[in-house]
Amino acid sequence: MRFAAHYLGDYKKESLLAPLFKMLEAIFELLVPLVMAKIIDVGIANKDTGYIMRMCGMLILLAVIGLTVAIIAQYFSAKAAINAAGQMRQDLFFHIMKFSRGTLENAGTASLVTRITNDVNQVQNGMNMFLRLFLRSPFIVFGAMIMSFTVDVKAALAFCVVIPVLGLVVYLVMRATLPKFRKIQEGLEKVLLTVNENLEGVRVIRAFRVEKKQDKRFKDETADLYGRQVSAGRISALLNPVTYAVINLGIAIILWISGGQVNTGSLTQGEAVALVNYMSQILVELIKLANLILLLTRAISSAGRLQEILTTEPDERTHEKLADSSNELNDTAIEFDNLSFTYPGSRDYALSDISVKIGRGQSLGIIGGTGSGKSSLVRLLRHAYDPTSGSLKLFGKDITAYSDEELVQTIGHVPQKANLFTGTIKYNLQLAKPDATEEEMWAALDAAQAKEIVENKENRLDEFIQRGGTNFSGGQKQRLTIARALIKKPVILILDDSASALDMLTERHLQDAIGKLPWHPTSVIISQRASSVMTCDQILVLEGGKVAGLGTSDELLKTCPIYKEIYSTQFEIKEAAV
Repeated sequence: MRFAAHYLGDYKKESLLAPLFKMLEAIFELLVPLVMAKIIDVGIANKDTGYIMRMCGMLILLAVIGLTVAIIAQYFSAKAAINAAGQMRQDLFFHIMKFSRGTLENAGTASLVTRITNDVNQVQNGMNMFLRLFLRSPFIVFGAMIMSFTVDVKAALAFCVVIPVLGLVVYLVMRATLPKFRKIQEGLEKVLLTVNENLEGVRVIRAFRVEKKQDKRFKDETADLYGRQVSAGRISALLNPVTYAVINLGIAIILWISGGQVNTGSLTQGEAVALVNYMSQILVELIKLANLILLLTRAISSAGRLQEILTTEPDERTHEKLADSSNELNDTAIEFDNLSFTYPGSRDYALSDISVKIGRGQSLGIIGGTGSGKSSLVRLLRHAYDPTSGSLKLFGKDITAYSDEELVQTIGHVPQKANLFTGTIKYNLQLAKPDATEEEMWAALDAAQAKEIVENKENRLDEFIQRGGTNFSGGQKQRLTIARALIKKPVILILDDSASALDMLTERHLQDAIGKLPWHPTSVIISQRASSVMTCDQILVLEGGKVAGLGTSDELLKTCPIYKEIYSTQFEIKEAAV
């Protein structure tokens, strides 16, 4: 409730007016049985047609006023709920955007998508119905009971028994279903994860002919979700029939008591009808209240899941913002000083005692086998994590002294997987630099060896890119992502195995073009191919997270067996192919 109140606090007027107008509607509704009693006891008893017509006009007036205030109340409640949910979704999105890669991996993409969509919708529906019913329904329930006492005390005692019994039923159902709805949301995350994996990996699934296996996995998970929903639904389904049974039992008691009183003349027929109408009103409102409780149960479960995300620390990194705010760049662009790193929750070091210096404008190649620590080193360079020990400096300043915005401007990163967004080529390039001119775009495309690709397209820079860049080949996507990184003229350029889909000649042209860039960026090239790093000023060879060699290609061929093995294996294969 506090979570929802925090967001509804920005819409105090709407949150206050909605229940107040609903209470006005409730007041007019409580007057209806009294008017009906008058029609029966006065109009019908005395055969006064004029009185009956006047009272019918009163009923119509009450209905019109009630409808008007109900529409106003629903407008305010919907406005407050929708705007609060929009702000909630925005806060979640920007909070998630602050997460480091490690936090995102721990949370899981499927879980985050489910929470920012389904869970927010559940909370929105809960807030909407809460504002509409949390005062109205209890007010009518207790108002009807009080009004019944003004009619007849003896018959009204049935209300004192029925209402507590119904309250107990609602409490027991809510207590039983709350944990089940949380499990339903968890099951929904599993199904969403499976769907995402199957859609993204559909080619792999077809290549290995495992469609039946994946189909069985999906059916098992949907069957599990179905079972959880049925389990919660069976308990929830008891609420309405039990409520009807208790209320109808109460009506039967009232009819039995009031019937005898009507025969003795101590109670009029109209008053007996009013008592039954009040009990019927309580029935309707308790059904609404019971359904509200079920809706709130789901909303509370979803709100707890949203709070888990919003209370998660944005990342594992620190930004000290050192007093030295000088923009002068040190001659040493990148310096690893006895750097060691272990992932959160792991005891094994991914990197150990890494010490490397690279001067401004120079190039560093990083090579090694699978699991050698190349990707971990890149994550530290992008400050996805803090080093466990040692230090990492950029231009003489500890990396923790840079804010995320400064790192984005300083570092241009091209990841292993080329990520293109739905939209035009121009739109994708402008993601890195929104105010980029077409001249700058063509210059970046030329350097990335992608100019010819765009020129051959019918719409050139306005060519549409489908989701994930499926209308471009792997090599074309890589070159476009390199162009996107180059357009903002980063001081440090990280190419994380981003030329793996390029042929040797194109890769050589790309390296030459990067070496001739007018702002002379410091380049870090990560690759498993010796040909990609052999022209670098320094090559760092990693093995098991440790430095296995450091030097130029010629030096490493003499001193580093691992590099020599990689080099000779790749070039022997090339010669054999020739």
